[in-house]
Amino acid sequence: MTSAALAPIIDVADLHEVLETAGTRPVHLLDVRWALDGSTGRHAYLEGHLPGAVYIDLDTELAAPPSAEAGRHPLPDPEAFAASLRRAGVKDGSIVVAYDDTNGSPAGRLVWMLRALGHDAAVLDGGVDAWDGPLETGEIRAEPGDVPARAWPAAQIATADEVAAGEALIIDARAPERYRGEIEPIDPRAGHIPGAVNLPFTGNLSEGARFLGPEELRERFEAAGVRPDQDTIVYCGSGVTATHDVLALQQAGYTKVRLFPGSWSQWSADASLPIATGPNP
Repeated sequence: MTSAALAPIIDVADLHEVLETAGTRPVHLLDVRWALDGSTGRHAYLEGHLPGAVYIDLDTELAAPPSAEAGRHPLPDPEAFAASLRRAGVKDGSIVVAYDDTNGSPAGRLVWMLRALGHDAAVLDGGVDAWDGPLETGEIRAEPGDVPARAWPAAQIATADEVAAGEALIIDARAPERYRGEIEPIDPRAGHIPGAVNLPFTGNLSEGARFLGPEELRERFEAAGVRPDQDTIVYCGSGVTATHDVLALQQAGYTKVRLFPGSWSQWSADASLPIATGPNP
């Protein structure tokens, strides 16, 4: 591995290599600890984080305000996102390694956003628990960065209309019981987008919440019908855990993969859009 073009997911040995060989390219460590129930977040960061890491808040810096029209975690305005990155010290042309303390999906949201904009970024596999050195406590205030605002590229994003067109393979990254419509704890309607196959993001992980290797990931996706030359769109509840599947697909070598940012929270809020229930697409 070289730091010139990071894989979407790297381990701690890769991180050490990036830190040691970055040369004139700045390396930024960003802490994206977050949970829907608030059980982890800034308070966990303050209690111990990777040396030099700056905290990024998923709800306020990696998403715009929620709405029925755009979902619970819409992509932020490009200038607002760039301002958050500059606040965190991110330099244009730098390397970003993000981590969390759960399963890689909060960090994956940031990494997907950066990579979609052409910025070199990766998730630290295993998160803070994988770090093999001392932790720092307290807030790190970085020197302001200079990353410019860049528009969200249409080639990386799918709209509800594009999902509804049925021309792509649609992947639902949520838990099976939500996909089947047996429960829906958050969003307006239960079920899934008709035609979507269920590939819960947790299936990308082995014991210890580490990502499967590229070959194992490829076998998983091939078994679900994913093909290299096929347009693939991934969604979840609100566009966070779906990025876990997107990055895992990219780690496995797939390139024609897009995120539906509004995900089920947007789709289910529109009564004109159809839904399906049960275990089949």
